[in-house]
Amino acid sequence: MRIYLDHHATTPVDPQVLAAMLPYFTERFGNPSSRQHVFGQEAAHAVAEGRAQVAALVGAPPDEIVFTSGATESDNLALRGAARSLASRGRHVVTTAIEHPAVLEPCRTLERDAFEVTRVPVGPEGIVDPERVAAAMRPDTVLVSVMAANNEIGTIQPVAEIGARCRERAVVFHCDAVQALGRIPVDVAAWNVDLLSLSAHKMYGPKGVGALYVKRDRKPRLRLQPQAEGGGQEKGIRSGTLNVPGIVGFGEASRLAAQALVSGEPERLRTLRDRLLSGLRARLDGVELNGAAEPRLPGNLHVSIDRAEAETLILSLGGRIALSSGAACAEAEGKGSHVLRAIGLPDERVYTALRFGLGRYNDAGEIDTVVEALAEAVKAARERWQPASS
Repeated sequence: MRIYLDHHATTPVDPQVLAAMLPYFTERFGNPSSRQHVFGQEAAHAVAEGRAQVAALVGAPPDEIVFTSGATESDNLALRGAARSLASRGRHVVTTAIEHPAVLEPCRTLERDAFEVTRVPVGPEGIVDPERVAAAMRPDTVLVSVMAANNEIGTIQPVAEIGARCRERAVVFHCDAVQALGRIPVDVAAWNVDLLSLSAHKMYGPKGVGALYVKRDRKPRLRLQPQAEGGGQEKGIRSGTLNVPGIVGFGEASRLAAQALVSGEPERLRTLRDRLLSGLRARLDGVELNGAAEPRLPGNLHVSIDRAEAETLILSLGGRIALSSGAACAEAEGKGSHVLRAIGLPDERVYTALRFGLGRYNDAGEIDTVVEALAEAVKAARERWQPASS
């Protein structure tokens, strides 16, 4: 028995994605910058098609997509590239307390570079209030960064409203849309974003490829400071030989994701998620949902199970059921998940938290199996329960 419920960490590559990629490792191996011959021309055409497919998924023109090695690079390029290029206008950045480390760490780097960063708190539901973001902005604010959907508790943020407030003040708005892409509709125009970070491997594409949407017609124009310099690829924003197989895979994954969004996949995942929660609550007492029930990613369930340490539960499953604990992204000082701390959970809820990420290949039978296995694991864990110290 092997059941994968950790789709927020990564997803399996869809067989159609793999099939699209394979020729670009062998027969069509050209460098897209070498356009004097057919090998490079084939590669350049494949990159253009992949770029158009990714752009279509987020409602952007293809020339506003910059390919990167992944979301971490995209976040760094967006935050550090935008803030440093705009430093003459101001040195204040606004973000939230529940962002991914790929946003929080560049913010710390900016602070060491004489920028000031305001981290807007969130309420117990894990939703960012647009008015609090607006209140945090100052005359010297040059950049706001708010994620579309949280990678732990799955709450969906009001990014369109936040983006509108940024647009009113001509402040650059960056959004990390990694967990949202392919799971909910993403529209750069409706969201009022200037920069949008994307990743392939969270949506059944390959690892090692991502993208950054950069709004071209913004006024005043946004010129990112490159974080990697060299051959001038990607209009000089991100130099380096393009990962052609990865881009092809990203494009195909985007095409498939667009189909899934309109074919009922979000509703199917929501039904499975609700089946999982109701099944756990039917078998166990003390199952508490973390974060708002809605708006939440369709395949996300994040719960704390009273008197059952998450790490103990995961280990007792023998690695056969893939889950993650709420404290998996614990900070170095050992305070547990910064997201769960930000929504005000006590130690007992933080260290008993489990994240379930449901995906394309899960079915009701697997959900029922997980409920039964976890119920037995919880009963055993409660016999050995020792509350965590503060």
